[in-house]
Amino acid sequence: MTVQAIAWSPSGAVRIVDQRALPDARIERDLETAEAVADAIRTLQVRGAPLIGIAAAMGVVAGTRDLRAAPRERFVARLDELVTLLAATRPTAVNLRWALDRMARAGRETLGDGAAIWERLKTTATAIWEEDRAMCRRIGEAGLPLVPDGAAVLTHCNAGALATGGIGTALAPIYLAHEAGRRVEVFVDETRPVLQGSRLTAWELGHAGIPCTVIADAAAGSLMRQAKIDLVIVGADRIAANGDFANKIGTYALAVLALHHGVPFYCAAPSTTIDPALSDGDRIPIEQRGPEEVTMLAGRRIAPAAAAVLNPAFDVTPARYVTGFVTDRGLAKPPFGDHQ
Repeated sequence: MTVQAIAWSPSGAVRIVDQRALPDARIERDLETAEAVADAIRTLQVRGAPLIGIAAAMGVVAGTRDLRAAPRERFVARLDELVTLLAATRPTAVNLRWALDRMARAGRETLGDGAAIWERLKTTATAIWEEDRAMCRRIGEAGLPLVPDGAAVLTHCNAGALATGGIGTALAPIYLAHEAGRRVEVFVDETRPVLQGSRLTAWELGHAGIPCTVIADAAAGSLMRQAKIDLVIVGADRIAANGDFANKIGTYALAVLALHHGVPFYCAAPSTTIDPALSDGDRIPIEQRGPEEVTMLAGRRIAPAAAAVLNPAFDVTPARYVTGFVTDRGLAKPPFGDHQ
C-alpha cells in the first residue's frame, strides 16, 4: 500500500507526514494554523508540487477555523492575508498558486457570513485533494503501457505518494505495473543535495513492497551506457506552454544523458502543472535555497565554511529532450503546444 501523505485530523487540523524524518522514522504532525502549514512547506516537511497545493488549500481552512462566527468582511480580509502568506512559501511550483487562487475565488463567491464561507472553503480544499488523487490514478493508467513486464525504470527526486494526494505522478505507472503483476526494476537517484530519492522514494517504494536500487546521481549515465535503463520517468513542478519544464535540480542532466543514449525520457505531471501563461522555460522562477543544504550532511559540515554556494532547487529541461508527457489527460508527444 502507498503511504497517505496528508489528511484532515479529527479536530480539523492538517495532518502531514513530516518528510524531514524519513526514512529513520515516520512522524505525523497536526498543523493547527496556516502559519504552521506555511512553515511546513518552506522547511520541506511537505514537498512535491501537487502536495504543496493541497496542503496550502487545507492550510487556508485550518487558518480560518476560529473566524466562523466573524462577519463576512473580516473573514474575507483574513482569507486574503493567508493566501498571500502561503503563496510566498515556494515560488516554482505552479500548483501552489493554482490551488490558492481557487480557494480565494471560492471564498469571495460564497454569500453569507464566516460560517458559510468556511464550509465552502473546506469543501473546496477537500475537492482539490480528492481530484488530485483521481488525477494520479489517471496518470498511472496513461503511463502504464510505457512500463512492460521486466522494465528497468530510472526516476529522480520523489514524485510519488509523498509528493501528491494519491499514488504519485512519476511513480504512478510503476505502482500500477506492480499492481498488475509486472516485474519492474526501479533505479532511484539519491537526488542531492536533500536526498529526496534515497530518503523518500526508496522508502515509499519499500513501504509498498516494490524493490528498488538507490544510485548516486552521477551513476545514471554509466547505467545508460551499459543499457541497464529502459526509460526515465520524472515529475515536474511547472511546465511552460512550449513543453519546457522545471523539476528537481539534476533533471536536465538526466534528459541530456537519456537523449545521448537513446533512452526514452518521460515527464509525468497533472494538467494543473501546465502554466500556459509562460511561453517557455526561461520564464519559470527558480527557487534558490540556503547554502546549508549543500554544505551540511546529517549535521556534519562537508564543505569549507568560506566556500561560496549556489543551491538552485530546480533546473529547466527543454521540450526537445522530452519523449512525452504523461498527464491525467493522456500521453502527450511533440509538438506539446497542441496538448495544453
